[in-house]
Amino acid sequence: MTAAAAPRTPAGHGAAPLRLGTRRSALAKTQSRLVADAVAARAGRAVELVEITTYGDTSRAHLAQIGGTGVFVTALRDALLRGDIDIAVHSLKDLPTAQPDGLVLAAVPRREDPRDVLVARDGLTLAQLPDGARVGTGSARRSAQLLAHARGRAIQIVPVRGNIDTRIGYVREGELDAVVLAAAGLNRLGRSGEVTDVLSADTVLPAPGQGALAVECAAVNGDLAALLAELDDPVTRAAVTAERSLLAALEAGCSAPVGALADLLADGQIVNEMRLRGVVGTADGSTLVQLSTTGPVPASHQHAVALGRELASEMLAKGAAGLMGERAL
Repeated sequence: MTAAAAPRTPAGHGAAPLRLGTRRSALAKTQSRLVADAVAARAGRAVELVEITTYGDTSRAHLAQIGGTGVFVTALRDALLRGDIDIAVHSLKDLPTAQPDGLVLAAVPRREDPRDVLVARDGLTLAQLPDGARVGTGSARRSAQLLAHARGRAIQIVPVRGNIDTRIGYVREGELDAVVLAAAGLNRLGRSGEVTDVLSADTVLPAPGQGALAVECAAVNGDLAALLAELDDPVTRAAVTAERSLLAALEAGCSAPVGALADLLADGQIVNEMRLRGVVGTADGSTLVQLSTTGPVPASHQHAVALGRELASEMLAKGAAGLMGERAL
């Protein structure tokens, strides 16, 4: 692994701009700009976006075919380690669960809506889709849960890739009846008005970490890591740590058909528990293993990790490992 560049001073008027690496899509640049603006306000220093093309952006294959894990983040991480950029911003759901040597996950800002949404023709909701409706998604996780939920209706899952405009375009042009997207992306782009149905977590559990951003920097740059840590949201960090701990304990990659969501449960005005829900299913929706567990609000990284491992152990005991091998998309 290439050694990281010497640390650059994170603050100071007149200093060279900090370089923030981002994928080239409109969504990636929008969410990276949100982080860049927040960093600039704290550092008193300009932050410039550096566009980087990842393997996941150039490959035409579906994610399950190219492995999925790390395909959207490796090029950004390599740029950090070479010293070509100072900061990288990722969609946290795309991160492999193992943190590489030389890099630190300095901040997980407050999470956007983690749920999935439907964009369908004629304003249709999921329940209103007719028999034979063609629904586009490139996610085995979404496919498994949608087909399980729609059992008794002949919904067809059509594998798709591409950016938000491409996917919604399939609906606008009549090729598909609906597509499933992440609420967070549409919200950040100011396009939530195109949503025809918000899918509750009781219907479709999101991907682990969905809706959250990951802000990384070189581990040797302690001053910059400390500055970025000011963007961290402890509740979001605890939730996604539990979700990713579940994913890691299941030994599943970010393209596996695993859904997970950790949220806080309140008794009146007092938050006293964290609930973690997880699901694994076959791509045809014929079988799901769906369980949940609760624990005290995590006071540490270790508590959140333990919650994820506990639920993973229960899911494996119910046969989750066998279902993850059956990936169709």
